[in-house]
Amino acid sequence: MAKIAVEFQRLPGLADGPIPGRPARRLLAGGEGWSVSDVICTAGPHDRSFEEQHSDACIAIVTAGSFQYRSSAGREMLTPGSLMLGNPGQCFECGHEHGVGDRCIAFSYEPKYFQRLAAETGVRSRSARFSVLRVPPVRELSSLIVRACAGLAEFGDGVPDCGQSTFAARAERLAGHSLEDASSSDGREVLWEEISVELAARALEIASGGESNQGSSPAAEARVTRIVRMIESHPDADHGLGALARETKLSRYHFLRIFQQLTGITPHRYILRARLRRVATRLMLEPAQVLDVALDSGFGDVSNFNHAFRAEFGVSPRAYRKRHAPHL
Repeated sequence: MAKIAVEFQRLPGLADGPIPGRPARRLLAGGEGWSVSDVICTAGPHDRSFEEQHSDACIAIVTAGSFQYRSSAGREMLTPGSLMLGNPGQCFECGHEHGVGDRCIAFSYEPKYFQRLAAETGVRSRSARFSVLRVPPVRELSSLIVRACAGLAEFGDGVPDCGQSTFAARAERLAGHSLEDASSSDGREVLWEEISVELAARALEIASGGESNQGSSPAAEARVTRIVRMIESHPDADHGLGALARETKLSRYHFLRIFQQLTGITPHRYILRARLRRVATRLMLEPAQVLDVALDSGFGDVSNFNHAFRAEFGVSPRAYRKRHAPHL
């Protein structure tokens, strides 16, 4: 089974890895004014965060793990399926106070190029700058995120399926790739450029109506981070609201409120989208029967699965596979 997410667990020796606390970056594709990279970070609670600065406009799809993203505009918790947003010249810090590591597909846009994209899409923004730090996992982005994850998997050495003991070695290999290693001979640039343009338009449109989180309790973040990572590790499990609340030692009401505040959506929607993204990615990459994939991903009722999939992606599972993976 192809897996997009990595199970990040704190194991002995991680802090002694080749690039502790620093991300490993591999260029996937690029063109005039844009680039996209696979970024893996192995930082954990014992690694000090450091200030960085976006040189270009940045939109990063979080595919695994979680982290805290802070700037003068506020503070957000980033989880799989969400977008990290950054403006040129913006200073920021990323922290892993409550869990180890994350993985992102990071798109960078030179300022003039990004301005042109904003103008082309008709977004009403004089400076084409993001006013928020994050877009939560929302239905409008599901298909685009799945396409990006499948593209990463097909790139090669792109679908991690390893324990933490080999995770640092993988990060070292990716860090060793030069920026010239990405090949344009198989049309990858075309695929990634299409995704980069659509992602910029969607992010600008959705983010224009959002508000940044100006602060949240570290204790609350720790509790929700633990639940998010549990869901991502086992999205097929039966994650009832009562069981999740008990895991955090909160009442159902308080857990629901805090989870939605920090992730942008309810636990039910988060679990459903995690399952649907996994199904859609497997449909693009594997020849397995649709029913088998659905059952493996936690859907027990075929009728409900078909309805949820169509609501999320606009077509049936079979039509989705035919459209995005006609070779299967």
